[in-house]
Amino acid sequence: MPSGTPRRLRIASVNVNGIRAAVRKGMGEWLDASAVDVLTLQEVRGESAHLADALPGWHVVNDEALAKGRAGVAIAAREPIDIWRIELGDDTLDSRGRWVEADLDVEGVPVTVVSAYVFTGEADTDKQVAKYAFLDAMEARMPQLGPLAVITGDLNVGHRELDIRNWKGNVKKAGFLPRERAYFDRFTGPAGTEVTCVDGTRGTGLGWVDVGRRWAGEVDGPYSWWSNRGKAFDTDTGWRIDYHLATPSMAERVVDYRVVRAPSWDTRWSDHAPVVADYAF
Repeated sequence: MPSGTPRRLRIASVNVNGIRAAVRKGMGEWLDASAVDVLTLQEVRGESAHLADALPGWHVVNDEALAKGRAGVAIAAREPIDIWRIELGDDTLDSRGRWVEADLDVEGVPVTVVSAYVFTGEADTDKQVAKYAFLDAMEARMPQLGPLAVITGDLNVGHRELDIRNWKGNVKKAGFLPRERAYFDRFTGPAGTEVTCVDGTRGTGLGWVDVGRRWAGEVDGPYSWWSNRGKAFDTDTGWRIDYHLATPSMAERVVDYRVVRAPSWDTRWSDHAPVVADYAF
């Protein structure tokens, strides 16, 4: 690379809906052509050996769910990962297979990358209680991650009306409940200031940046997940629930962002699309 030319660190995040199934359907071909440096995965639904088979030559760290065939998160990098953690919450939190952090050295600069898979939840059930507990732990962890950090993954919340095509039909359903969206009001509110949230509560802004929304502007989507029911993909009736949430210093380095939507329903290798951002160093 010529002197003075910034390096681009390309980070892609995708819920693979099962790593083995994704590979069978064409994930490897996409990855070979994508020039990705760091790949974060959610809903791996497999073990370390399955990731090694799927990602030959990559350096991989992961956290498996206790129940086989469920959840699972991973971070894969072209360069070795020396330090990684699964530190989220205390022993009462069910976070196995849902949060993994890696510290990377990028041109001599320390960067923390997180792969997160938030619970889907279900309104007025214990599943929703578990989701709120996870989001509480995530909110507590975010200020501890350092100045150059990005949380990627399937966060299972559409923050704003722009993030769900059929938002009016989902205001009482998990994924678009006001209390869930309030977390994202605080995540992305100005750091240290009082934020009035969509559910009427007030909290303190953390100052993180929703890279996708900043890049796309005030437009519908771009969506990253589509139900397999009906013709949701064909009509682009989707949800934007896959994120790059970056610290301000990390967000300043973004030079490109895109959701890699498959050209047709039958060419998809997951029900989620990869979310890719380039960061300049």
